[in-house]
Amino acid sequence: MLTVRHPDRTVAFYAALGAREVRFGEGRRAVEIGGQRINLHTAGMEIEPHARAPVPGSGDVCLLLEGTIGEALAALAEAGIPVELGPVPRTGAAGPLLSVYVRDPDGNLVELAEVGGPD
Repeated sequence: MLTVRHPDRTVAFYAALGAREVRFGEGRRAVEIGGQRINLHTAGMEIEPHARAPVPGSGDVCLLLEGTIGEALAALAEAGIPVELGPVPRTGAAGPLLSVYVRDPDGNLVELAEVGGPD
């Protein structure tokens, strides 16, 4: 879950990364990419239960790519999304990764990771 200021901007950002918007419940929104889903809470209108002190821009998420880092870099460049760091090797729950880091409209850190890294 991410707390965001402007859900429309957040959905547009993640759509540029290949995510699709999901609407559910009574007007709730999420973005889904691959087998991963991030529910969105609008700041000041969080759904219980939530973090003790939810604040936009405090999130740090890792999304595993279905493609390569090269493809992700091309998509980021096309969308005008600057890369903050990377590509860099990392180790995650899925094992070795090759990652790039970007920030969403609220400043949340988003790691985009290729499982296994380059061949």
